[in-house]
Amino acid sequence: MKLRLIIFGIVFGGMLTACDDGFLDRPSEDQVEAPYFFNTAKDLEVATNDFYSMLPDEGNYTEDAGSDNLMPLNPAARVRGSRVVPVGRGSGGWSWSNLRKINYFLANYHKVKDDAAKAKFGGIARFFRAYFYYDKVKTFGDVPWYSGVLDAKDPELYKARDSRILVMDSVMADLDFAIANIPAEKQVNLITRYTAMLLKARVALFEGTFRRYHGLEGADRYLTLAAEAAQELIATNAYTLYTEGGTEAAYRNLFARNKQDNSETLLAVDYELGLRVHSLGYSFTSATQGSYGIPKDLINSYLMRDGSRFTDKANYRTMGFFEEMQNRDPRLTQTTAGPEFRVNGETKNEPVNLSITTTGYRLIKALPDRAQWTTSGAYFDIILFRYAEALLVLAEAKAELGTLTQGDLNISINRLRARVGMPNLDMAQANANPDPYLIAMYPNVKNDRGMQGVILEIRRERRAELFNEGFRWDDLMRWKEGQKVMQPIVGVYFPSVGAYDFTGDGQADVFVHTGSTAGAPSSVTSMVNIRQRTLRDPLTGNRNSDFGNIDPFVDGGKFREDRDYLAPIPSEELLLNENLRQNPKWDE
Repeated sequence: MKLRLIIFGIVFGGMLTACDDGFLDRPSEDQVEAPYFFNTAKDLEVATNDFYSMLPDEGNYTEDAGSDNLMPLNPAARVRGSRVVPVGRGSGGWSWSNLRKINYFLANYHKVKDDAAKAKFGGIARFFRAYFYYDKVKTFGDVPWYSGVLDAKDPELYKARDSRILVMDSVMADLDFAIANIPAEKQVNLITRYTAMLLKARVALFEGTFRRYHGLEGADRYLTLAAEAAQELIATNAYTLYTEGGTEAAYRNLFARNKQDNSETLLAVDYELGLRVHSLGYSFTSATQGSYGIPKDLINSYLMRDGSRFTDKANYRTMGFFEEMQNRDPRLTQTTAGPEFRVNGETKNEPVNLSITTTGYRLIKALPDRAQWTTSGAYFDIILFRYAEALLVLAEAKAELGTLTQGDLNISINRLRARVGMPNLDMAQANANPDPYLIAMYPNVKNDRGMQGVILEIRRERRAELFNEGFRWDDLMRWKEGQKVMQPIVGVYFPSVGAYDFTGDGQADVFVHTGSTAGAPSSVTSMVNIRQRTLRDPLTGNRNSDFGNIDPFVDGGKFREDRDYLAPIPSEELLLNENLRQNPKWDE
């Protein structure tokens, strides 16, 4: 049996990908097809296992480097504003091979006589079709909807794009089917009913807010679906927030542990030493690979520990590293290396090292123990769906609808705050006194329902809680805040050249210079040459200054409001299908 299953997986996957990626055609008539493969529940399981390759892998934990949340050595094209129209068929995300696999399965799985297996694995296939189309709509807007397997000569292969309304209604129908038919099990590495519930909440929130902020009809309907799906998942009481380690460590521990459990995590990618590994530990700590840096505006966004706003302080723009890290939301120093940062499993503080971060704010969220800092040496699991997201969806959807209550906040945002020992968010207070710093960050927030202040606070919470889990670019797109990448993406502030104590122990850790390190104290562990790492005056915006914030992105981000919310379709696809039209402004 084991050999048969291996052959099944090889042949099934191979025959579904053998044809040209641009077509949704079925395998040729002379191949062994459904009569052989779709006979047992195990056949259905093995077939749907092939769909899991559609999900993100370890790249999910660096996806934010393509946004304003994380600055790598080489900024992403979409942040630089340098995307171009791709040429080849199936490039740039306009690929349909995964959909062909799913639709082939859905056309044949009914042949199995096991009704329970058909319900479960049919639901899983519909989950993945919804996931596939959600990604397509996020990327391109209107896309052609295909629900069946097409012949290579079928004229439907060359039809125009279907409306966003039709496609997203079909996505919702697929997710409703998945929720109704996949068992309510808790499986960390497999799709379950709970995963489908959370995907529905995620998709509906994206669509509802995208429609609301981009002026499309139907926004409230999707926002309602998002709130209902999140509420339904919360009401199951199947999941809770991970709290091992207490307020000062639980958030960091959730991501840094090697194996995920099913307390908060709904779905994670499983890695095993000797079987499947990745290199995130290396890229997080290498000066020549990712060198990821957290931007100053995100550091500024974290509240003080007492719930007050850091950016209400008169000198927040020019505050030194040690001072700005004091008495803040504990998630700050569980996300970036603070003054007392220790590597997991070690008893001594880690020396300050600014050579491995573009901004001076080092990434430590999901950083594993030192043994996993080698190329292909990491094996900690990657979370794809977790319970905290449902809490954030519930709060945001209801706030955008104008139906949010303090009770809703208490079962959502305030549970997240409680995990790290932060005070509750008070809705009335937030709406009465919206944060000017966040207003400048998100100028398009609507206040037609009297919820501007609390929407801004929910966005603050979402950015802090879901940092570097792959949500940020999509958030900016659905909020119509693409201009955010054009705001300065800078790092640590230095008032002048000289020595600085980052750890508060009375000894210098960092020496800022203009080319000569003469006079650097022996205790210094990190050098910053400001002739190589430009500084930017936070008050005037002047660059190449002898004081200011590290400026790793001198050219700055670029974003076209009339074009960049959608990606371009490959030019060869437009030539082959005369019914397709390029997305706005990409043909200029």
